[in-house]
Amino acid sequence: QVQVVESGGGLVQPGGSLRLSCATSGSGDIFRGMYMGWYRQAPERERELVALISSIRTTKYADSVKGRFTISRDNAKNTVYLQMNNLKPEDTAVYYCYARWTTDEYWGQGTQVTVSS
Repeated sequence: QVQVVESGGGLVQPGGSLRLSCATSGSGDIFRGMYMGWYRQAPERERELVALISSIRTTKYADSVKGRFTISRDNAKNTVYLQMNNLKPEDTAVYYCYARWTTDEYWGQGTQVTVSS
């Protein structure tokens, strides 16, 4: 069983930045092969994709965050990051880390990001 733990959320003013981290348990060999991503869910809305990164570092972003958010991974630390710049109030949500290894999927508990003045 792989554990996925997010950190780095908080309150930030519009235009500000935050970096989310997602650490996974398990071996480095497994992490290197994992497909990782970030999703978010705002109140009364469905969970939506934010960004994905493959084992070979191919990335995909939601149109709403392109040019502002960057997903990256550090295989030496079994960690994936989401750098969020120029944050907007509509980015306010609980952000969830997602991990996939073969057909098994894992989710973190979520971290709250609030963008407000």
